[in-house]
Amino acid sequence: MSGDFEVGRPVRVRTTDPAGHTRAPRYVRGHVGRIVERQGSWELADERAAGLDRPRVEPVYTVAFAARDLWGEGDHEVTVDLWESYIEPAGKDEA
Repeated sequence: MSGDFEVGRPVRVRTTDPAGHTRAPRYVRGHVGRIVERQGSWELADERAAGLDRPRVEPVYTVAFAARDLWGEGDHEVTVDLWESYIEPAGKDEA
């Protein structure tokens, strides 16, 4: 993880479905959004919940999604804070 996602960059939320706790909501998995802001670096909540003594520290990003893309309606955006391991670069044609 490099922390190189710039504001405005399109990203896709990974579709993984871990057996334990995750802070990546199902309703955004697989969807493309754009980076709005970097929130700093924090311990990965999934690993904290699993009881790891030393959870990974990763950048956390605020990602905006069009409500219409998530639910088929709405003219507003939905923002979600996501750890870097939850996202990947989206293709240019997906932006």
